[in-house]
Amino acid sequence: MRLPEGGGEERRDQSAMKIALAQLNLLVGDVPGNAARILDAIDEARSAGAGLVAFSELALCGYPPEDLLFHAGLREDLAAGIRRVRDASRGIAVVIGYPHREDGRWFNAAALFAEGRRLHLHRKNVLPNYRVFDERRYFAPGTEADCVDLDGLRLGLAVCEDVWEPEVPRRLADGGAQLIVVTNGSPYELGKQPEREKLLARRASETGLPFAYVNQVGGQDELVFDGASCVIDGSGRPCVRGEAFTEGLWYCRLDFSDGEPARPRRGDLAAFMPEDEEVYRALVAGVRDYVRKSGFENVVLGLSGGIDSALTLALAVDALGADRVLAVMMPYRYTQPLSLEEAESQARALGAQYEVLPISGMVEAMRGTLADLFAGLPEDVTEENIQSRCRGMLLMAISNKQGRLVLATGNKSEYAVGYATLYGDMAGGFAPLKDCTKTRVYRLARYRNTLSPAIPQRVIDRPPTAELRPGQLDSDSLPPYEVLDEVLDALMLEDLSVKHIAERGFEPGVVRQVLDRVRLSEYKRRQAPPGVRVTRRAFGRDWRYPIVSGYRPSRAND
Repeated sequence: MRLPEGGGEERRDQSAMKIALAQLNLLVGDVPGNAARILDAIDEARSAGAGLVAFSELALCGYPPEDLLFHAGLREDLAAGIRRVRDASRGIAVVIGYPHREDGRWFNAAALFAEGRRLHLHRKNVLPNYRVFDERRYFAPGTEADCVDLDGLRLGLAVCEDVWEPEVPRRLADGGAQLIVVTNGSPYELGKQPEREKLLARRASETGLPFAYVNQVGGQDELVFDGASCVIDGSGRPCVRGEAFTEGLWYCRLDFSDGEPARPRRGDLAAFMPEDEEVYRALVAGVRDYVRKSGFENVVLGLSGGIDSALTLALAVDALGADRVLAVMMPYRYTQPLSLEEAESQARALGAQYEVLPISGMVEAMRGTLADLFAGLPEDVTEENIQSRCRGMLLMAISNKQGRLVLATGNKSEYAVGYATLYGDMAGGFAPLKDCTKTRVYRLARYRNTLSPAIPQRVIDRPPTAELRPGQLDSDSLPPYEVLDEVLDALMLEDLSVKHIAERGFEPGVVRQVLDRVRLSEYKRRQAPPGVRVTRRAFGRDWRYPIVSGYRPSRAND
């Protein structure tokens, strides 16, 4: 596994090793399938001359396994998978993450295998329990941070959160490590990639050691993992960076000599993406993997002629291919000609299947059924919601009959304040835009059109409307989205009070209205489909407010 380098300038006591970072898209719970992919990557790395290949956190079972860890059958699969990886570690060393069972407890572990033997096992010391992480529910913390020798290179292993605090890297450095290999299951959120590298640079400056950081890639339920695996040298500079949202192996050659930190050579260094491209790529990955990993091949969505459904259609086509996407326009008397024209125009331009199913008969039949019960009562949002629920019923019927996953088209702004209809436009199996505010939806639509024409300009330019009554606009019921979205970010990302949000220049009455609507809409969000998480705090795993509560944020004095 030690690979002497050519060239007469090297010192005699200096060695070199080529390492591979295996950035794979794995499926939680599919241990046999994951093991097969891992073995293929081991073979590829060995053929490329690598002496070490590293995989991501809990790669064997996929991350996060959640309550699957309670199933005895998974334990049996893991034992078989570990044997397969161990036996494949001939002619190459393998660092891999997997759940390790010991004395009746699970540990989130990373192991080093070589020549058919396990040489070292590191148990994750620092277990995260915040935002989307809940590891203390499943794992016991490790207490040791030791090093191991591999062909003259002294390695330290760490697992993800271990390097977000300085203690484990410091102990590995004190133990003589020349390189720290970090296995990770680090989910994507906007700005996370440079944040990770800044953290690794800080640990490198503290220890003087290089870090080889390998992350998984792909979607898993609400989470998307962006990969962006990297090697950071002992001065904190990136030497290798894998492309985000892309499977593959990235290589780095290390020079090392006794007692000195390894010296990574510069290799492929993928550039960070601009913000809109990064978010769009995350959404595409989330849609693609949720649909395929759920066992679906095709999707259906309601195409209204509005911006949200237009962006959702573009995402679906980019993620799955136009032949797997059915867009359904479901007009009623309030649907404007522009909506009909642009919905058809977009579907035809993208090559998606397109159908028009008018809902007038359904709506009138339902209103007729309720006429006696509603006699003497004025029309209100009830009649508007009937339209939305008729559309939801049609989409679910198509889903049942044709085996298509329904994509809900709502955005974060709407879900936040309840501007959506339960069992209507909220119906679906997955909501791609669930963590994208309305202002971000517009940004992403404009970005997508820089790649190729995908979303009609008239759809982008028109004022947002649900078209559930004559002349209706979103602004009739909501503050301007530019205001609403900033208030929501202050609430969700910073946990600010009415007072502190208002101090940023917003009307206190508007802020109170928004916070009250967020509170009152909790019951709706609990019934919403999952969606791609792209910000630091989304409605889902990291938003855990009670449905029933006496707390009134709009009346809080803090």
